[in-house]
This record gives sequence, C-alpha cells and structure tokens, in this order.
Amino acid sequence: MSSPRHEVAHLGHVELFTPEPERSLDFFVRVLGLTENGTDGDSVYLRTWDDYEHHSLKLTAAKTSGVGRTALRASSEEALQRRVAALEERGLGVGWVDGDTGIGPTYLFRDPDGHELELYWETERYRPPESLRPALKNQAQAYPGRGVGVRRLDHVNYLAREAEPNGRFVCDVLGGRVTEQIRLDSGVISGQWTHFAQKSYDLVYTNDRTGSHGRLHHIAFATDTREDILRAADIALDNGVHIETGPHKHAIQQTFFLYVYEPGGNRIELCNPTGRLIFAPDWEPVTWTEAERAKGQAWGLKTIESFHTHGTPPV
Repeated sequence: MSSPRHEVAHLGHVELFTPEPERSLDFFVRVLGLTENGTDGDSVYLRTWDDYEHHSLKLTAAKTSGVGRTALRASSEEALQRRVAALEERGLGVGWVDGDTGIGPTYLFRDPDGHELELYWETERYRPPESLRPALKNQAQAYPGRGVGVRRLDHVNYLAREAEPNGRFVCDVLGGRVTEQIRLDSGVISGQWTHFAQKSYDLVYTNDRTGSHGRLHHIAFATDTREDILRAADIALDNGVHIETGPHKHAIQQTFFLYVYEPGGNRIELCNPTGRLIFAPDWEPVTWTEAERAKGQAWGLKTIESFHTHGTPPV
C-alpha cells in the first residue's frame, strides 16, 4: 500500500458550539474580524480574509460550548477514497453524508477519542461581493480592516483521555506526522502536535486531566505578524474579552500567542507561528521532557493553571 503522506491537504474548517450565539457572533465578526458568509438553521458560516474556501468557522448555537465537526480537505478524489477505505478498515468510519454548505460529498468519522471529523474533496471557491473584492487578484477577499483581522484558521487543539493513540491515528490513517511531543517522567506521552503539509502543526492532542473524552482545548487563528498579537491584546482589553494568558512565546513550536475566551466559553488562541515551516522529509519528532516543560514558556512565563484545567464543554 502506498504511503498516506500528503493525502490530507490541509485543515479546512471547524464547527464551534456556543450557548451565547449572538455574543459569540459579535466576537468573531467585530473583535476578530471574520466575515459572515451565510446561515443554515442555528449555524452561521464565517470566514477569515485569506481563506479560499466558503468558510473557516461554523458557529452553531447549542446548549453548551465545545467543538463539533472538524473538516479536512483531501488532496484529490482518489486520496479521499483511499483514506475512507483506511478509516473503514479501522472501524472508525461513520459513513458518507451530504456535504455541508460549500463542500461536496463528505465522509464522517471519529478519532479514537470520539471527536467528530470529516473528509471531503469537492469545495466551493469563495467569490467575494464587489464590496469585498481585493485589488490583488491572488487574494481571496479584501482585508476587512476590522478588529484583529485574523488571516486564517491555523489549528485545532483537542483534549483527549490519551493523546498518543490519537496522534498515532492521525499519522497511520490520515497520513499526518508528529512534529513535537511531551513525554512525562512516567513515559506517558501527554501531548502531540501533528501536521499534514509544511505548516508545523494542524491537529494537536493533549491529555485531558478530567479523564473525559471528546473535549476541546482551543482553536487557533493566525495573524500576519507578532505586532498583530500585541494589538489583539489591546483590542481584547477594550472590548471586555477575558485574556487568559499572553502575549508570549511558546517553547513548543515557537509560536507567539494570546489566549482569550470567546463569550460562549471556548478558548481561542490568536497566534503567529513566526513563519516556522517544516521541509525535512525525514523530520524526527522533537520530544520535550517534564523538566524542560517545568521551565515555563520560552521566555520564562509559567503556564497559568487554567490552561491545564479549562476545556469545553465544561465537566
């Protein structure tokens, strides 16, 4: 069997549940700068300004917070069919479903921890209205000039009862690769960062201290520059948005970050990965020890306790 590497092209979009739909919508549009691109029942579709597809985020009204489906785009129709066969062989497939707004036939499945994901190939290219038409034809839409002005959906960080089996699933079945990980003194792998292409990470799994399944740690949106992260902190302050930690720099992946809570209770990371890409075809995972992690973030800030205890939906 051929290698599954690169058969998943990239993270497409993610669904976020919120018990505060109006306030959450205001946060993503006015504070983060996303653009609304349609509705469907209790869901609103939102997009970052440099996304070529219909939407980056599906915001769905619900009784509680948390993550819904995460969508991954395959690299071709043939790659989609091969990954579906691999998923069915593992017994983690749910089945084919009608594609959501903006995408074609979609295969629904679950990771070992129970998070819902979907794979698709056919997609709708975004066609901006005249008011959002960019001057540069290689840009998806005009820069909105509103709020933080995030450029793209960057990654999803799941909480899982056990990180390692999920990271192994991403690698063995979806063709991802572990770029960095944390190994505790007990030998347990408590966190794994995986990627599909040259971006250093797309899906992250970290151990859930509550022992629960299927929860969310955060979703992340990337900005153009580090300065955008600093400006985002002021924008959050001015708008009464809870800042959990940052601005600061992670040691793992060297990402410049700011963590905030959106009104529905979900943690949102605003990140600038500092242009770090992985080109090596034989990359070996970087493993961090407990002692190294105890030193805190890259510049010495200790990780705030809520970063280890807060997840959605709440337990």
